[in-house]
Amino acid sequence: MTRQMTGAQMVVQALKDQGVDVVFGYPGGAVLPIYDEIFQQNDIRHVLVRHEQAAVHAAEGYARSTGKPGVCLVTSGPGATNAVTGLTDALMDSIPIVVLTGQVPTFMIGNDAFQEADTVGITRPCTKHNWLVKETDRLAATIHEAFHVAVSGRPGPVLVDIPKDVQFASGSYQPKDRAPTHRYNPRIEGDPETIALLAEAMQTAKRPILYTGGGVINSGPRASQLLRELAAETGFPVTSTLMGLGAYPASGEAWLGMLGMHGLYEANLAMHGCDLMINIGARFDDRITGRVEDFSPRSRKAHIDIDPSSINKVIHVDMPIVGDVASVLEDLLEVWRGMGSRTDKAALKKWWGQIGEWRKVDCLAFRQSDKAIKPQHAMKRLEALTRGHDRYICTEVGQHQMWAAQYLDFEEPNRWMTSGGLGTMGYGHPASIGVQMAHPGALVINVAGEASWLMNMQELGTAIQYRLPVKQFILNNERLGMVRQWQELLHGERYSHSWSEALPDFVKLAEAFGAKGIKCSDPADLDDAIREMIAHDGPVLFDCLVEKHENCFPMIPSGKPHNEMLLANAGLQGGVTAVGAVLV
Repeated sequence: MTRQMTGAQMVVQALKDQGVDVVFGYPGGAVLPIYDEIFQQNDIRHVLVRHEQAAVHAAEGYARSTGKPGVCLVTSGPGATNAVTGLTDALMDSIPIVVLTGQVPTFMIGNDAFQEADTVGITRPCTKHNWLVKETDRLAATIHEAFHVAVSGRPGPVLVDIPKDVQFASGSYQPKDRAPTHRYNPRIEGDPETIALLAEAMQTAKRPILYTGGGVINSGPRASQLLRELAAETGFPVTSTLMGLGAYPASGEAWLGMLGMHGLYEANLAMHGCDLMINIGARFDDRITGRVEDFSPRSRKAHIDIDPSSINKVIHVDMPIVGDVASVLEDLLEVWRGMGSRTDKAALKKWWGQIGEWRKVDCLAFRQSDKAIKPQHAMKRLEALTRGHDRYICTEVGQHQMWAAQYLDFEEPNRWMTSGGLGTMGYGHPASIGVQMAHPGALVINVAGEASWLMNMQELGTAIQYRLPVKQFILNNERLGMVRQWQELLHGERYSHSWSEALPDFVKLAEAFGAKGIKCSDPADLDDAIREMIAHDGPVLFDCLVEKHENCFPMIPSGKPHNEMLLANAGLQGGVTAVGAVLV
């Protein structure tokens, strides 16, 4: 027999049936019936954030670090519109989250009621799918379907808009196993013929590269393991997008480092000079490709992606394979092994020799001053002193984000939470709260810039209230660092509004919230200050004053190909000679 319950009770029961253990949210009039039901149970924890945008970012952090969907609950009108940035961020980075929004009663929709907004219309472009539920009998099934859509295929955000009268009314609860999930069943297995063609190409490739992305991580731990097997057995070099860091270990023999606009010299030149590119779970975004017509111009290209719309969207490929990364890699390895596991070992040895020459450029080298902390040095010391901890890293967006990606090493997937596609300043602080809720005993650090961190600074109150020992590590250059860098390099050093003359005292700010504040400006004190941050058992706001005008290199200037990079000590260099040497 179906159970009768109110819509609000259905919401809570559906979340329990989906295995949800934490919800991030902010109450308001249109969701009070749901909040009343949350109050009357103890299975699901609720985290009261200070802003609805932070609720979505916290759910993203939870989802990215666990592989499970994150959930948030916000009210109608401004509650829903404040969630739009987080929804778009999750859509761009393929993060599975379920957002529940309150709505004015059904009989008031369209009357410009208090705190009414067309939530479904507003969020249609920034969700995988969304629903407005007008009948209580359909509510439970819709929530179950929303979870299915969020995690199936290419993951992403979904939204369920629930009018207040639907929450009060009674109806029949539909269990999870009876939800209509059959309507969305993305293709999982890749085309066998194309997989066989790729296996044949692997046998004869002379300059191959494995170009990996966040899709490897989204596919689950098995996909990362299969990627490691593929690299080990073929000897092919591996690079990654910003979102894919950790899918292949930074200590691995095949690791070239991150690719793209601020990627490593050797990774970018290998991408430019390869003759077989195997894209595994990446989407050829513009921060990777540079000038499209000059992107990896002489390579045969394969693209493995569960999202059919990503295939041939930006870069034409010769071997398109639609399917789940883990499933396709498993089949690819089986076919390749069945062919004898052969590669052109002599050509690979020569290829690795060329990569070794590019590595000698040492593109991340810098000279640390005795007087000021270089941001690169701060990241290297943070890496050295936190290595071996159960560590999760979040970031805001800007120069600090790129330095963190360049100098911090990730050995496992789901340890790196950052805003890639949308580049959302203010993401990292609430994301770190979501990560810490999911992993209460872990060391969770948000690497931030002072400008980004101030965008959601109020969430320090959330960390204090829930006793979350998150560490906010601010690389404080008193500038909008990436904006200032572009103005220096591309806009004639006209620094238009790229700094603030009214920054707070971050130590006093931390203490005002009840957190610990640490300030460090002397390189000689940095190690002890980081150790103090790690040892503290509560939230910490670490104000690391760094060199104000340091630029983040390497850098591919806008509109340039991979073989034209700006390096820290040499200006524009590298392409023609190095790539010419490999193509002889």
